[in-house]
Formats: sequence, C-alpha cells, structure tokens
Amino acid sequence: MSTEAFKAARDFLFANRSNYPVAHRDFRWPDLEHFNYALDWFDAELARNHGSQLALKITGAGEAERTFAQLSEASNRVANGLRALGVKRGERILLMLGNVVPLWEVMLAAMKLGAVVIPATTLLTPTDLKDRFDRGRVRHLIATAADAPKFDGLDPTVTRIAVGDAPAGWHNYDDLLKGAPSFTPDGPTRATDPLLLYFTSGTTSRPKLVEHSHQSYPVGHLITMYWIGLQPGDMHLNISSPGWAKHAYSCFFAPWNAAATVFIANQTRFNAPQMLDAIVANKVTTLCAPPTVWRMFVQEDMAKWKTSLREVLSAGEPCNPEVIEHVQKIWNLTIREGYGQTETTLLIGCYIGQTVYPGSMGQESPGYRIALLDADGAEGDEAEVCVELDPRPTGLMRGYQADDGSFSPLGVKQGNHFAYRTGDVASRDAKGYYTYVGRADDVFKASDYRISPFELESALIEHPAVAEAAVVPAPDAVRMNIPKAFITLAAGHEATAETAKSIFAHLRATLAPYKRVRRITFGDLPKTISGKIRRVELRQAEVALAKAGERAAGEFREEDFPELTAR
Repeated sequence: MSTEAFKAARDFLFANRSNYPVAHRDFRWPDLEHFNYALDWFDAELARNHGSQLALKITGAGEAERTFAQLSEASNRVANGLRALGVKRGERILLMLGNVVPLWEVMLAAMKLGAVVIPATTLLTPTDLKDRFDRGRVRHLIATAADAPKFDGLDPTVTRIAVGDAPAGWHNYDDLLKGAPSFTPDGPTRATDPLLLYFTSGTTSRPKLVEHSHQSYPVGHLITMYWIGLQPGDMHLNISSPGWAKHAYSCFFAPWNAAATVFIANQTRFNAPQMLDAIVANKVTTLCAPPTVWRMFVQEDMAKWKTSLREVLSAGEPCNPEVIEHVQKIWNLTIREGYGQTETTLLIGCYIGQTVYPGSMGQESPGYRIALLDADGAEGDEAEVCVELDPRPTGLMRGYQADDGSFSPLGVKQGNHFAYRTGDVASRDAKGYYTYVGRADDVFKASDYRISPFELESALIEHPAVAEAAVVPAPDAVRMNIPKAFITLAAGHEATAETAKSIFAHLRATLAPYKRVRRITFGDLPKTISGKIRRVELRQAEVALAKAGERAAGEFREEDFPELTAR
C-alpha cells in the first residue's frame, strides 16, 4: 500500500512535469502510516522493475558501477552484517565517508534496519566529532581507515567499522558484505520513525540537531525530483559533498525517486575542465551545482563542450544573473534556481515551463504554503520565509533535538499563522516569485557551506591575542563569500603581521578548512547602545570595498603568509 501511494504521488508529478500551476494546485502528499524507503521503494520497485539499470556510477577515485539489483543485494548483506554487530532499530550510526559505494550501501542498510544515520563530512575535526558523539548519542561508526585517528579518545564502546585496512579495534567493512543476500526486517517501520540526524550551524549556539523521518526526506524529495525535472533513466550529477543535506537531496533521494542514475565524478581538487569532460563523456542529462561551480564553469570556453544536458540547476545560494545569462547564451540552457534547507526539502524553485527571472529563486513548491512574516507574525512582501504548518507538509523535519533528547516546538502560533520560521528573509513580487534577501540572523554561505559566525568567533577567542571578535562574510568572486574576522586585541598584543599570522595558524589547527577565516582586520568593533556588535555595519563596509575593488586598510589575508598555506 505504501509503495502504491508513493508511486501515485510521483506519477502525478511526472504527468504534470511542465505544468507547474496544476502541480502546485493539486499535488497532495501521500498519507503513509508505515513506510521504509529502502524496502518499500528501492527493493520493491527499483530493484524489481529496473534491476539491470545503473543506480550509481562513480568515476575517478573509487570508480564503480552498481545496478539497482546489485545495490539491493549488497545493502541486504550490509544490513545483516550490521545486525550481527549489534546494530538495533533506533540506534545512531555516524557515517563519515566520501563518495564511495559503501556510502550508498550503508544508507540503504541502515534504513532496512530502522537505524538512524548521522551524515558527517570528512572535513570534521576531532572536536566536531566529539560533539556529534556526545549529543548525537552515537552507538556505531563507519569511516575510512585513513580517518580512524580522528576518533582516538572518543567513546570506546562505539562499534567502529573501517572502509579499507581496518586498524586495531575496528571491524572491516568488507566483512559486512559476507552477510546473507536476503534481509528480513524485525518489524514494520512507521513513516514518522527517525531516519536521519543532521548537525546544522546556528549563530548563538552549537550546531542544531535536525531530525528527519522515514517520510520527510524520502517522500519530501519527490518535490526536489519535480524541480530538477528528473525522468526514469536520466544520468544525474549533483556536485555536493557527503555529510551535507544537499547530498541527500540530489545524490540519493531525488534521482532514485525518479528511477534515474546517480552519477559522481570524484576529484582530489575541483577542476572545472575535467568536470566538464566527465559531464560530456558520461552523457549527463541533469546537472545541479552550487553557484561557486557555475562561476568556475563560465571562466572556461564552455562552447567546446557538447553536452547531453537537458536540465541545469543551482542551489545553496543566489546565482549571479550574469552567470545564468552566459550559460543561456553558450549552451541554450537556463539555470533554474531552488531554495530549501537542511530542515526541509525544496520550498521554493524555478520550475519547468515557468518564466525564469534571473535573481529570483522561483515560486512556492507544490505541497508547501509559504508566508512572509515579520517578527510579530504580520504578513508582508519582504519578511522572514515561513512554512505554514496547518496542514503540516511531509517534507519538513521532525524537529530540533535538544541535548536531553527532547524536541523543541516546531512551529510558532502568531495571529492567523502557525508556521515554522526558516531564519531567511525574502521578498515576493505580485507574480508570486521570491527573491532571497539574506539571513534573519548572521549565518552565511561560503562556497556552498553554511558558516556560523558564533562558531568561528569562539575559535578566535581561544587565541590569547583576541579579546573580542566578529565574523562576517566578505564578498569573493569565486566563493561568493569568505569569512572575515574583525578583532579587538587583548592587552599587550599589537596589530602586526606576526599577530595575524599566529591567529591564522591557530585557526588552521582548530577549524575544518571550509570554516577558516581568510581575512583579518584589527580594531574596535561597532556596537549598539546595549553593547551588541553591529555586524550589519561590518557587512556593509565589506560590500562597499568589494564594489570599489579595494582592500581594507590594515587588512591581513591568509594568502599573505604562503608559509602557512603551503603546509
């Protein structure tokens, strides 16, 4: 019954692929009591009816191909192997792998067991991992052998499984594949049971814990599938790193909802010409990439690459209108933008058949009702993006998990609205098109990674020379933004190159690469009468400098110290 209801919702979206008004008006989320995506969709539909079709193709490091039938059997074996190691329904598995086949096998196996996956990027530091162990209540761990040292000193009772040559105290992942090829679940999975637990950054606290269910992401990403325009048999490339929600969006659920192939082109370091070569050689039909990647693509002579692309998309941050215009001119393809969060699936998007206005992130997604509400709950044409919860859309998280395991209330009741507040501000025009304005708080994006100023400021203050710090985004031609710190020095320290170098070195030792502050300016911080730092002044100053093509007086940049960056 669950499979049929899920498929019916999918087929409705297929039938209205180019008819957004009808899809928006008539789409209804399937009503599911029990649902296990791996068993009820992947095995029952994809492996059974599309078994010989490629489900996953990886080029570069970890090169491999797997059909739906092969992944179905392999995930059965892994599920049985994990069960033999003591993995039980509801227990948390921290999964820290790159784009290698075991990542997809474990995701499916965990679903079959009813275990909860905590996706983790390989960029995390030991400090990050301790926080995930503690607050995520991790009971099992799967990582590469190369990353095993990062877990030294952490909870020794956690089951540790290594992909590669397992070190002492770790189980070998290959042994899991020796399990039986068929799998029997220990009982039904409720659609509302927990499936994924993401850590996402905030401005005034440690990363929040976002929990998704067996329906919120698997079913919710029917809308992501619809936005992309995926069709059965497509070769879909989404340029995103594992550990982040966008990877689940478009490297797992959306393409497999459509019976399409997930394509991965692994690179040691992103290389635009090589990625374009891979897109051509592997006949990629649908491509989603962050604006950072699109900006790198347009630096190339794109006309040299004759692709098989039908749909091109961008998400993560606003895409520059000039980039959209260039791709349209050279490839005759329009980049369609979309907006969602870790906490949701796609909330707003530019859909097939609708006019695309460069700079706009599109219209309200089918299955969602969006309101722009101010702090008092009054609706306007520029305010915080809020998701109406009556009725509650399926593609929304179960909630934020508190440290004690409880959940914070998901919505806020204000006047006529009961809604989830996204923390993002947007404007809406008379045609229903939304344009992103910025964060309601101070979180920002850099190279498609979400950055919490609070977290970086906390790391800065650990340095003895730093009395106070404020981190804001500095506009960057390639990364969109990079983190910049304004620092008030502690007594006895001077605003010298040597001080800046020492702070940069400290940050390189304590922060993951994507979080590092790249620029520093010393001085007093602007504050309100109540003593709050006015980051808005700092942000505006950085925007003005970028527009003028000028460097701030007294600014130090990480690249000023090649002895650091060469390490």
